[in-house]
Amino acid sequence: MQAVPRSDARPTRGRVVMLVDNGVHGDSRVQKAALSAAEAGWQVILVGILKGRATEDSWRIGDAEVRLIRVPRRLQHPVTYRRALLRRPLAYKPGADGKRRLNKLRAWRDDLNFRLSEIKVARMKGGPRLPLLAAKARLAVPYFLNKAMFRWANFRAGELRRLQQRQWDPASRIDRIALRFWQVLYGDRAWRRLDPELWDYELAFAPVVDELQPDLIHAHDFRMLGVGARAAMRARAGGRDVKLVWDAHEFVPGIVGRPGNPRWLPAQIAYVREHARYADAVVTVSSTLADLLREMHDLPEQPAVVLNAPPATLTPEQQALPVPDIRALCGIDATTPLLVYCGGINPSRGVDLMIRGLTQLPDAHVALVSLHPNGKTPIMEELEQLAAEQGVADRVHLLPYVPHWQVPAFVAPADVGVIPIHRKQNYELALLTKFFEYAHGHLPMVVSDIKTVAEATRAAELGEVFRAEDLDDYVRAVRLVLADPKRYRAAYDRPGLLEQWTWEAQARVLDEVYSRLLPDRPKGILSAGDPADDRPNAAVRARALTDADVEKGP
Repeated sequence: MQAVPRSDARPTRGRVVMLVDNGVHGDSRVQKAALSAAEAGWQVILVGILKGRATEDSWRIGDAEVRLIRVPRRLQHPVTYRRALLRRPLAYKPGADGKRRLNKLRAWRDDLNFRLSEIKVARMKGGPRLPLLAAKARLAVPYFLNKAMFRWANFRAGELRRLQQRQWDPASRIDRIALRFWQVLYGDRAWRRLDPELWDYELAFAPVVDELQPDLIHAHDFRMLGVGARAAMRARAGGRDVKLVWDAHEFVPGIVGRPGNPRWLPAQIAYVREHARYADAVVTVSSTLADLLREMHDLPEQPAVVLNAPPATLTPEQQALPVPDIRALCGIDATTPLLVYCGGINPSRGVDLMIRGLTQLPDAHVALVSLHPNGKTPIMEELEQLAAEQGVADRVHLLPYVPHWQVPAFVAPADVGVIPIHRKQNYELALLTKFFEYAHGHLPMVVSDIKTVAEATRAAELGEVFRAEDLDDYVRAVRLVLADPKRYRAAYDRPGLLEQWTWEAQARVLDEVYSRLLPDRPKGILSAGDPADDRPNAAVRARALTDADVEKGP
């Protein structure tokens, strides 16, 4: 992979290599950061991960280049391949050995059955009795030997299953002791024992980053922090003063760990703690998280806050793409109450509450803008089943994702933007992306009482707050908003409210961080407007048109 810039490329302020542990397409924050940094005059190369059967490994976001690489699974935790002779000495070694042994015995058994069938058919045709009985007798010993070996192999395979269940049991005393042992012995270096799969990212990304020779590495989220730190150290050891920016998207101790794997979350926490001190600057998604990060990692300065807000202005290419009509997709007119939810769905997102609530909101419809291009996930099929059980299937609409810059305009014709998320630590710490998207669509909101979102909603009078997971309180909040939507929409007319929640404002913060770390580089001018830009947001224009249509009536 060559790092030579295009011959027609304009002069840049320096090369920024952004690293992310996903396929880029679904990550609006990463896309916007790459685009705005390139617009500010930096040469941006965004390196992500090529997953599954995907074949598109490079494209451009504006002047930013995207490259995707494969991350093979080279290293696994020892429990996936190592025997535990003291705990289950008779268990097969983890891996394919046990299955291979069982399959060989099955093949042998099938062959014996075939030969017995031949003898039975020969007797049915009147073949000589004594030779056939002798042939059958010769099969008796191998037949019973196969049966005994089959029972033994099944027992050993069962021992392996029981061992693995015990190894992944969070309550397992021996594993808790082992976890604590490695933590005490190695401290923050313990992740090497607890989750060696983190090395897979290093082994895949390191040669790519070294070849690109960046002036600044922008590591998105926690897995790329270690990759970026090591790359920066290698460059500095070679005489190149490369700067590292860590973009902390979430609070790692607040992540829900992998079920049945008590080692995973402690490993990620240790991994971040070891590498956080190598960051020359830290940016994050909220002031609350900035406080936590500074305290936890003893950072020398407060992290800069870069909100994941929508862009106020769109590029010509973005403007050229038509925005789908959400009401047409749902098959409803402008007078039907429409509640919308945008984003991924899992049990802690609380989306089932919206479906249950329809039984008490007989005129309302729900649009879930959550359908991935690859199709429905099991959780979405469960929601469809729930809607059928509740008798509201005709009022629940699963809609596909739209490009991130279209979301505000897409949801603008709805009546209420809903954030029904359960109270989990990471959800409490920041203003969620969907909050900004609803705001730029001028949508009244109904949000659960997750701390930061609830406080912002109340302070700006953008909607109503309900107790998380409380169906009756949710219905109460929806009814209040639907009864007087103009009251909540009026909040968006306050001067300066939305300007502070634009990506253009956040891009200036990010460019200031880059410029401070590389002070000898020319100053750039962000091309996407300034705080006084009064050009209307595309979502606001869409909302204004929708309001006018409603006022005209059918």
